[in-house]
Amino acid sequence: MPSTDENDRHTISQMHSNSTEWLQIRESPDLRNGTLVLAFSGWMDGGDVSTGTVTRLVDLLEARPIAEIDPEPFYIYNFPGSMEVAALFRPHIRIDDGIVEAVEMPSNVFYCKESEKLLLFVGKEPNLLWRTFAACIFEIVQRLGISRIIFVGSFGGTVPHTREPRLYVTCSEKSLIAEMQQYGVRRSGYEGPGSFTSYLMTQAPAVGLKMTSLVAEIPGYLQGTNPLSIEAVTRRLAKILKLPLDLASLRQASTEWELRVTAAIEQDEELARRVRQLEEDYDNELLKEQEE
Repeated sequence: MPSTDENDRHTISQMHSNSTEWLQIRESPDLRNGTLVLAFSGWMDGGDVSTGTVTRLVDLLEARPIAEIDPEPFYIYNFPGSMEVAALFRPHIRIDDGIVEAVEMPSNVFYCKESEKLLLFVGKEPNLLWRTFAACIFEIVQRLGISRIIFVGSFGGTVPHTREPRLYVTCSEKSLIAEMQQYGVRRSGYEGPGSFTSYLMTQAPAVGLKMTSLVAEIPGYLQGTNPLSIEAVTRRLAKILKLPLDLASLRQASTEWELRVTAAIEQDEELARRVRQLEEDYDNELLKEQEE
């Protein structure tokens, strides 16, 4: 009877053979011992923190696209139910003066910055065929020599918009926890609906990869892009990756956003009172941690 390791290797081998059809690699730069940073829209992208952070890294580093995963088999476009539910799955279109101008299909693009040994991915969490999508990711990182994967994301919590978002870490192995805690992150604890990246993390050790998930707690009472959280996560990620980035533009955008949001919240007495309570709770918790 084959061992568990042999079963894992056989499964991974099958996955890789299935991935070839859907993964298009235009360049294969040498990124030995480099890092892949993942961003997915959808689940765990509140405030656009996942896609916003990695997209800004692509722009700041002037990283170039080198590969993509064909979206065709991985997404549901026609979901039965009410129009409100179905709209969550259908591609966005734009029609101007009777002419169809654009249909925005999902995209999954890998970008490369060779000097930093960095591969960046911005895509949409797959609805279907998680094993095959994972195989596509494993295929390119193994071909380029990548040894580490970092996912960045977010979840709605009790942190107020006027404070630094709390960052939580999940790792594929214990040795990574101590390494990450030097960056001021907390250990995550969670049980409930899972993400594709959690699935990916369970598979990473079988192909010799280390994986870390860095997730920001953002204000649960806000909707839309959150520049303050994006700036905070980008700053922390730049430190982890040792990237010499000028983040002045992000800091300015986050400051302006905070001022606008605060001004809007002050118009709602009940919400303003709630935010002040969240600020007090946040500060008290921080003082308690410092005392310990």
